Order: sequence, then C-alpha cells, then structure tokens
Amino acid sequence: VGELAKSFLWNPFFPVRLEDTLFHVLLLISKHRIQVVPVVEQSNLKVTGFVTQNAVIQLLLQSDGLTWFDCIAEKALSEFRFENESVSFVYGDESIADALHVLFKSQTGAVAVINRQTRMLIGSVRNGDVYLLMENDKIFRDRKVVTVEEFIRIETSDRDPDPTIERDMGALLSAGVLQLRNKYRPRMDSPVTNKKTDTLKEAMKNVARTKSDFCFQVDDSQHLLGILTLRDIILQFSPPSMNSNIDGGGFFETALELTGCQIKGGTLVCDH
Repeated sequence: VGELAKSFLWNPFFPVRLEDTLFHVLLLISKHRIQVVPVVEQSNLKVTGFVTQNAVIQLLLQSDGLTWFDCIAEKALSEFRFENESVSFVYGDESIADALHVLFKSQTGAVAVINRQTRMLIGSVRNGDVYLLMENDKIFRDRKVVTVEEFIRIETSDRDPDPTIERDMGALLSAGVLQLRNKYRPRMDSPVTNKKTDTLKEAMKNVARTKSDFCFQVDDSQHLLGILTLRDIILQFSPPSMNSNIDGGGFFETALELTGCQIKGGTLVCDH
C-alpha cells in the first residue's frame, strides 16, 4: 500500500484563489507537471473547485480570431516539437495485465492499443479506466486472460451525453467557474485523433469537444505516429519558461513588460 501511495505523489499541490488570473494558472502548468489546479477560498483555504487543463484549453479558444492566438494556433502540428515524440502502446491481443504494466511504467496517463495485423490504432487504456477493474470482479480476476481489445469495448453506464464543461463562458473568466462539471470520458475504443497536417487550433477544438486529456497523432491509414497531451498544447501559449532558457510567445513577453516584469536567469523579476 505504501508503494501504491507513493505513485500518487508525482505532482505537487499548487492552489489558486478565485481572484487569480488565467496567466497565473499558465505559469503553474508550464513550470510544474500538474493536470489540475485546486481553487481555494482565501479565508479558510477550503477547496471550492478545480481548474483543469481541458478548461484552460477552452478558455484559450475564447481568443480564437485574435492575432496573438491565431499566429500560434493556425500552425500545422508538424511544425511543432512536442515533449512526447514517442507513445507507449500494446497490441489488442495482449492481456489487461500487460497493458496496466506498460501504463504504470510509462507514466504518460494513456497507452495506445494497436491491432497486431493491421498496425492500426483501435483504442486506448487510460489511468482513469482502471476503476473498471474495481467495479467488475470477474474482469479483475481474469486480468491476465482478458485481452485489451475485449476490455476497451466494455460498455460503461455513467456517461454524460454532453461532453462540455461550459458552453458559454462569456466574461466569466475567473478560476472559480472552471470546475469539473460531469463524468464524461471518450470511449476506450473511440480514441481522439488528429493528423500532422491538422492545425493546433483544430487539435484544441477536438480535445475540448471530447473532453479528452490527449489526442493521438495518426496518418491517413490510422497508423500511430505520436501522442499530443493537453500540457503539450498549453506550453505553446505559456509565459516565458521559469526554469529554462526557452522564451515563451510574444504575447506573454509583451504582457510581462506592460506589468513591469521580465524573466532574468529563469526568475520572474518585477520593477515594483
């Protein structure tokens, strides 16, 4: 149990307050490998909600049409170099136990499922899908016998028909409105995909619409090329890196200058 508990301590805990901005959240996500930012009340530190990476993507899409956004988002995926150039996978005829081993070892949050004969992408197994083993004793007992392809076709009953967090956010851009709204997850046998020729904006709309944590990059024959995570996308719009010499986008550099701040030696320095 102790070893299992340690596996849940990969990510640090960095809460934000209701009055904090999206800029603040982008700083946290770009500097630390966190998928969810808790929103707390300043008075009693009570957690009132969460800012998810998917919610950040939806907020960024509110800037669709603005020059600073489109100059980045309208580039083809092939023009970017993302962190996850390779993707972990298992074949559909392998066991669930094999998939779980690869999932735990890779620590990427998802493992692609490939048809051994055609080499085509047929699904994925994610960290969040492991709960199905806890709900179904038979599958858990037979995890070394049941194939991954059989597992990804299991029907679940807790699906929300509307995969959006908030259809119309309007001017409500504070962290407090970005909370987990439902339990919708794409089916394991219907992976979210994009092609290298698609734009970053198209990929963003794809993951936002399906509320997915990632999308697989495939060719015209559905052969797996890579994986694109929400963090990969967010980093393209993030402020100048706080822990490297890589600069961020021009929009954020200008925004920092207007507030009297700049990045020096990997540290945020303010004139006031």
